[in-house]
Amino acid sequence: MTAPPLASGPQGPGALRPLLDTVLDALREGAETRGGPLPSGGPEAVAAMVRDALGEPLPVDGEPDALHRLVRALAAGTADPADPLCAAHLHTPPLAVAAAADLAVSVLNPSLDSWDQAPAASALETLVTRALAAEAGAADALVTTGGTESNQLALLLARETHPGVRLVCGANAHHSLVRAAWLLGLPEPVVVPTPAGTLDPAALDDALTHIPGPLLVAATAGTTDAGLIDPLPAIADLCRTHGARLHIDAAYGGGLLLSDRHRPRLDGLARAHTITLDLHKLGWQPVAAGLLAVRDTADLAALDHRADYLNADDDTEAGLPDLLGRSLRTTRRPDILKTAVTLKTLGRTGLGRLVDQVCALAQEFAATVEAHPRFELHDRPTISTVLFRPAGAPDAAVAAVRRRLLHDGRAVIGRAVLDGRLWLKATLLNPHTRPGDLTALLNLVDLASLAEGHAPT
Repeated sequence: MTAPPLASGPQGPGALRPLLDTVLDALREGAETRGGPLPSGGPEAVAAMVRDALGEPLPVDGEPDALHRLVRALAAGTADPADPLCAAHLHTPPLAVAAAADLAVSVLNPSLDSWDQAPAASALETLVTRALAAEAGAADALVTTGGTESNQLALLLARETHPGVRLVCGANAHHSLVRAAWLLGLPEPVVVPTPAGTLDPAALDDALTHIPGPLLVAATAGTTDAGLIDPLPAIADLCRTHGARLHIDAAYGGGLLLSDRHRPRLDGLARAHTITLDLHKLGWQPVAAGLLAVRDTADLAALDHRADYLNADDDTEAGLPDLLGRSLRTTRRPDILKTAVTLKTLGRTGLGRLVDQVCALAQEFAATVEAHPRFELHDRPTISTVLFRPAGAPDAAVAAVRRRLLHDGRAVIGRAVLDGRLWLKATLLNPHTRPGDLTALLNLVDLASLAEGHAPT
C-alpha cells in the first residue's frame, strides 16, 4: 500500500494544492451554513452537528472525504471573529498574509528546541524578537503562547532573581497572574482594590509601604474587562522608591506601540523589568503570538537548561545556538514567521492604521450608545472596548440578553462586572467593521432585551 503524501519535500506542494482547494471550499460552505457570527441552537445543537460530522473518531478504514466534512463542520460551528457582530473577546480575525505564513510553518514543521531542527527559524526569531523588544524599550523577548504564559514566565523570572518575592497587583489584573503565583509556590498575592478600574497609586504606595519585600508589582496596560490602562509612570516611580520589581501586562494595550497617535498612552512601559505582549490581539495574528519582553537579559539565565541531545556543551562551544533556554516548552513552533511576514508586509504605518481604525470605531460606537435613549454607556473607551447595558435593566436581564443572542446565533458579545453591575462588552478588533454594523448590533440587543421582558426606562 502506498503511504499517504507528505506536506513537505519535493512532492509536498503538488500534494497540498488540491487539499487546499478542499479546505477553502469547506470553509466557504461552512460559513454559508452558519450564516452569522456563530451557529444557532446553543451547545447541544452544535455538539449534535459535530457528532454527526465526525461519526466514529477512529474508524477501521479511512474516509477520503473526512477533510472536507470536518473542516466544513468546524466552520459551520465556529464563532467567527471576522463577522462584525462577533465582538465579545480579545480575539482578532487574523490577517490573510499571517495565516498564509502560518501554513508554511505547518508544512515545514520546524521545532525551536535545537538549532539543527530549525536553522533559519531560530535566526529569524532572534532578529524579530529583539526588534519587538526594542519597541517596548526592552532588550530581548521570548516567544510564548500568549498572555497567560508570558505572565507566568514573568513571575518565574522574578522568583528566581528575588527569592521569596511576593506579587502585588490590582483587582483589575488578569486572572493568570494570581494563578501563576499559586502555581509557582509564591506567597499569597496582595490584591489592591481598584474601584475606579485602574490601580490607584496612593493605594499601591500604602501597600508597598507596609508589606515586607521583595515585591513584584504587576500593572496592566489594557484590562480584559474594560481595556483600561493603569497609570504606568506613577507606578514605575513607586516601584523605584520602594525597590520593587515591575511587570506590566500589556497583552491587550501593547499593540498601541504600533500607532503614532496612541503610543503615548504607554508612557512608562519601558521602565518595567518584564512586559507581556500579545500580537494575536492588537496585531491580527493567528493564535498563538505572545511575547515576554525583558529589560535585563541576565534574568533569562534562570531558564538555562541542559539536555545533551539538544544543547551539548561542546556543540554550543562550537557555535551552535542554544535554544532550550528560550522557553519552558521543548517542542515549539516558529510562530515568529507569521509575525515577521506581517511586520514586513504592512510595516509600522499599515499596522498603526489598523490600530487607529479600531480605536476610532470604539469611540464612534460609544457615542452611538451614549446618544441612545434606551442604553447606558459605562464610559468612553480607552482602547477598543465598549461597555454598555440596556438602561434600567437588572443584571439578570442583561445576562439573559447576552445568552439569547448567543443561542440564536445573532451576535457574540461579552460580559464584565464593573461598579458592582453587569455590563455587556463589545471588544472591537475587526478593522473591517463599519458603524452600520454596530448600529445593527445595538438594535439586536434592544430587541433581545424586549424579548426578555425588559421594558426600557
